[in-house]
Amino acid sequence: MAYNTGNIVKASVISITLSPAAVAANTTAEQTFTVNGLAVGDWVGVIKPTNQAGLAVVNSRVSAVNTLAISFGNFTAASITPTAAQVYSVMVARPDAPITDGNI
Repeated sequence: MAYNTGNIVKASVISITLSPAAVAANTTAEQTFTVNGLAVGDWVGVIKPTNQAGLAVVNSRVSAVNTLAISFGNFTAASITPTAAQVYSVMVARPDAPITDGNI
């Protein structure tokens, strides 16, 4: 089986202040935020700075140029609003053009 492999051209950790909208009960919802400099194909990992019972960051991606998409999961029977004006940490890794080969 072949895998796409390649180098990381750029890697950085950025801090962004976010105020996400409420997440409905027993659901997962994606919300988008403008983050200048992101490119489609960037790998992103997001850390919410505080814990909120029943709420989780379950996925993150760059959905369009300069657009960070974060999926929040609400695992309770009530709506949860993520804490407003929190500073999230975002790891961004930009891959070089992938090389397809059989080695990882």
